[in-house]
Amino acid sequence: MRVEVRHGEFNPWEELQRHQQASLLPNGRHGAIASFVGTMRDFNEGDSVQAMVLEHYPGMTEKYLGEISAEAKKRWDILDTLILHRVGELQPGDPIVLVAVWSAHRAAAFEACRYLIEELKSRAPFWKKESLQEHSRWVQHNTPAASNRGGR
Repeated sequence: MRVEVRHGEFNPWEELQRHQQASLLPNGRHGAIASFVGTMRDFNEGDSVQAMVLEHYPGMTEKYLGEISAEAKKRWDILDTLILHRVGELQPGDPIVLVAVWSAHRAAAFEACRYLIEELKSRAPFWKKESLQEHSRWVQHNTPAASNRGGR
């Protein structure tokens, strides 16, 4: 299980490949990899968003992400997880988060990956400040989990 919070850009596809190559999983042991990449939108709450600053509480954030990774490993038959989250200044289109899960079968990979991103989005200690056309604002609420919106 790897958890990392970092400043600066990252390429999610290169990170996914790098983690898989560095992991101790022998080829053929996993039959599924489920991944999620979240990027910055250029809109929120009906407004155009020019940029965003994403802050976190060092130590606390990584600890929480480690805890949800450990919980996913308890709940599903998975082999490995990766959570990479960016902080600092972001522009629309920038990758913000990569979540990936390796397992023998697809169902466990999908379910654990969805659990990780939903927990991260709803409870992890991150704070977003959006830059709009005329002013900036702190984001009060994340997008609700899909399960709270009828699966859409």
